[in-house]
Amino acid sequence: MTRETVLVVDVGGTKVLVSEVDRAGAVLHSLRLPSTMKSQSATTALIESGIEEYLTSGSIGHVEAIAISIVGIVNPQTGIWKEIDVRRAEPTALAVILSKRFGLPVAIGNDVYCATVAEQKDGVGKETDSFIFLNIGTGIAGRIVDQGHIVNGSQYNGGEIGHMTVDMNSKVLCLCGRYGCVEPLASGLGMSERACEAIQAGQTSQLKINATGRIDADKLFAAYDHHDPVATQVVGNALRAVAALLTSLIRVSNPEAIVLGGGVVSDGWFMNHLLPLIDPISTRFLPYGIRVSRLDPRRIATLGAAILGFRIVDEQK
Repeated sequence: MTRETVLVVDVGGTKVLVSEVDRAGAVLHSLRLPSTMKSQSATTALIESGIEEYLTSGSIGHVEAIAISIVGIVNPQTGIWKEIDVRRAEPTALAVILSKRFGLPVAIGNDVYCATVAEQKDGVGKETDSFIFLNIGTGIAGRIVDQGHIVNGSQYNGGEIGHMTVDMNSKVLCLCGRYGCVEPLASGLGMSERACEAIQAGQTSQLKINATGRIDADKLFAAYDHHDPVATQVVGNALRAVAALLTSLIRVSNPEAIVLGGGVVSDGWFMNHLLPLIDPISTRFLPYGIRVSRLDPRRIATLGAAILGFRIVDEQK
């Protein structure tokens, strides 16, 4: 008997990953396409092209639905992709476009929302229905889950945790127009930019800027361990910023657990250096503690989108 599958399209800043996923969450096959996210219209065309290419080459199972995990503001109820960011807003009825093109039901969600869905079903959600998922990767964002309900906000823009102020005296300007946001201080891209700025300003460091103009987080962490002055400053600021962020989130939302995901935290180094900075007076409210997600950060959004896709399949039966 041919197994039921969902075709998931995970859209990031540099790639579109088309994956066929079964009900057990197994990725049967994937197709990767480069993406620049120049515009929503160009990205929509690329998504259509990727789905067409995958289906034309032959699916492994019987594809029952399409599911999209994508950056930006997304209304999963209407299927509208509202914007990548405020400067490039092209409200797009992505679910309707794809459903008409391929004749399949379509689920769509913001990438961090999808990751939270996966964490709720296959991660810490097995232990508690009230937690925060915080993704620290190229950027910083998250979702609050309160008594089983993922809080998206009135405009589906909830979870923009990266724009919470953690340093009132910071001179680092965020893309949102404010100073002291946690994202430009503690995300992978933010730490890279701060380190590059310091080196280009003439500060002494053994760190090297790579061919893409960046310094990867693992290089920063290794240099921090060797007391490199730039790494000590940049990573130290990042750790303190996230510690302040988590303390505020605990007080505001009273979760039972906080789960960190994303490439910056995946190897455990960041967490090991972060926990000693968090006041135990605040963490006493967390019976399940602060932990790194056990789900693969490279696939967690794909897994969550597949869960959304199968929900639509089941609702229509």
